[in-house]
Amino acid sequence: MPSVKRATVVTHGRPETVADALARVEQLAAKDGVALTDADDVDLAIVLGGDGTMLRALKRFLGTGVPVLGVNFGRVGFLAGVPQDDLEEGLARVLDGDFATVELPTLEAELVGDRHPAVNDVVVASASLGRMVELRWAIAGEDLGSVPCDGLICCTPSGSTAYNLSNGGPVLVWGIDAMAITFVAPHSLHARPLVVPRSRDLEVTNQTADVPVAVLVDGHQVGQLVAGDGVTVRLAEARSLLATLPESTFFRRYRDTFAS
Repeated sequence: MPSVKRATVVTHGRPETVADALARVEQLAAKDGVALTDADDVDLAIVLGGDGTMLRALKRFLGTGVPVLGVNFGRVGFLAGVPQDDLEEGLARVLDGDFATVELPTLEAELVGDRHPAVNDVVVASASLGRMVELRWAIAGEDLGSVPCDGLICCTPSGSTAYNLSNGGPVLVWGIDAMAITFVAPHSLHARPLVVPRSRDLEVTNQTADVPVAVLVDGHQVGQLVAGDGVTVRLAEARSLLATLPESTFFRRYRDTFAS
């Protein structure tokens, strides 16, 4: 990759925890002749935070062609490719062009005529705590029946290691152009996680007479479904761009985060 000339820095909601790191980034950028700006027309976005901040940055720069690099100041930091202890060495390499860019699929949730982009996942869940719902689902127009459950997760490969994984869903390796569908606490022995390729839209309909269903996109509610209402989830055209050190591969991160 070419060296970085212009970059922006995105930090998480606790600025006091990254103030020193931000100063180090500014010093390194000045040394390497990299202009730091708040604009979006940059060569690189540098994130000081965890997966939540990475998610916010990936969505901000979705469709712009700007890759997002994370320096992990979070708890898990699976999407952040540079450990905070390696900030100077890792970031110096990246600013010099020594990084790879991974293209990751995104989702689109469509309900009530509005479309909402998702980097990680779309979750359809009971809006009433402790109340089970009945969800009818179909893929590519083919009805797959109704499932009593607490909800359903539809995720991208980057989102497969988040809520989906904690709920027993499959991990999708980066490079797979597909989405995973996993039910949350299904009251059925037949509701198994499913991996679905591109161009096979998922349709979910609330069939619960007295309990509304919340639709959450990357953890934020975008609407509710009363009985008979539905949402369509599909793989979108836009892809998020994740910048990473060449050796910080998916499998290395998976081993260091989940298998050690």
